[in-house]
Amino acid sequence: MNIENAQVQMRKGILEFCILHIISRGEVYASDMLEELTAARIMVVEGTLYPLLTRLKNAGFLDYKWVESSSGPPRKYYVLTREGEIFLEGMQTTWNELSRSVSSIIDKTQKNNTDK
Repeated sequence: MNIENAQVQMRKGILEFCILHIISRGEVYASDMLEELTAARIMVVEGTLYPLLTRLKNAGFLDYKWVESSSGPPRKYYVLTREGEIFLEGMQTTWNELSRSVSSIIDKTQKNNTDK
């Protein structure tokens, strides 16, 4: 395994969490999600995003509405459902716990490296 593969796997693991956070702020268009994820250096392509959005919709976590666009076809804007909000709260709790745990391990490693 090389570092690039490991980085891709780590990013994939948190992609759903990040997408739900973006949508939790209010109605959002898929290309705006792609733009924000890319700006945050969580590289994702449409071929990854749309199936994930469909899966989250089918799970009852998202809904969408069509909005007419003056510059082309109608746009699909996504919103969290109440179930999605509850799911995101659970993911946030898990993220907080994992973040603390990983930071604890990294801090000990860094301390050990400086003591050598």
